[in-house]
Amino acid sequence: MTFKPTLDWATAQQRAAVVQDIRSFFLNRNILEVDTPCLSHGTITDVYIETFNCDYNFVKSKNNKSTLFLQTSPEFSMKRLLASGYGDIFQICKAFRHEECGRFHNAEFTILEWYRLNFDHLSLMKEVAELLIFILDCQHPEKITYQELFIDHIDVDPLSTTKQELIAVLKKYNKCSDWLISEDNADVLLQVILSEIIEPNIGQQRPCFIYNFPKSQASLAKISTTDERVAERFECYFQGIELVNGFNELTDPKEQLKRFKQDNLLRLNKGLDVKPIDYNFIAALESGLPACAGVALGVDRLVMLMCNKHHIADVISFPTTST
Repeated sequence: MTFKPTLDWATAQQRAAVVQDIRSFFLNRNILEVDTPCLSHGTITDVYIETFNCDYNFVKSKNNKSTLFLQTSPEFSMKRLLASGYGDIFQICKAFRHEECGRFHNAEFTILEWYRLNFDHLSLMKEVAELLIFILDCQHPEKITYQELFIDHIDVDPLSTTKQELIAVLKKYNKCSDWLISEDNADVLLQVILSEIIEPNIGQQRPCFIYNFPKSQASLAKISTTDERVAERFECYFQGIELVNGFNELTDPKEQLKRFKQDNLLRLNKGLDVKPIDYNFIAALESGLPACAGVALGVDRLVMLMCNKHHIADVISFPTTST
């Protein structure tokens, strides 16, 4: 064990420059930097993301104890600001996910998140592209729908496919296993195909935006008005790294609450803990969240690309595995 950081001095200077450039980018667009709490009484209900929680023992209540959750992103708090009358905003902060650490993952990481009023997912993709070009000096990104991507790469339409088709694809590429054969959720199979088979072949020379995901994979996004099978969500990949995840934000409180409850039912069916819904966020939607689009970008991963580093530990001071 060593007390020394995994981030060397030269890379630390490059990282600081990237963060300064990000702030400059938003300052020039009159987008306000905000600061919201890392701890919350409610949390996300996503079946595939686990959170950190802690006991807070100084609450005046019958049990004199409250469970608080570390944020997986500042999304809910930032939307509460928007519903309170804030304009365009951004934030660079820490986020936390209770997951395995690896080449692109650390349990504690730095996230950039921003929201643009009266933007949809297509106009926000354009701004994300401008940021990537500004920071990375890369080529202009390409764009492709989720449906077109699967048809082009594996000749399967993800919006009308069957489990048998997806298992056949996994077997063809030697990516199948017993747990996948027993998996009944098509989204899990689609995600494995995307990450294991398709991702290595996209966004190598320039960033690649994938947009209009299946609606079952976008619990915080609006459903498309032209194809009710898809939601207005996008991701961006570059040189094997998933960089961003964005939405044309859902503003309907009843629909949002319904989706959260559906998530918790799925968690219950999988034997997972049911997560407390963030009713402050629901109240914000009820008060009127303005039409907006928002996106989250992994700052550590962006620095990896900027500095040509192979592992996330090379761009953060003290990875979770060494603290």
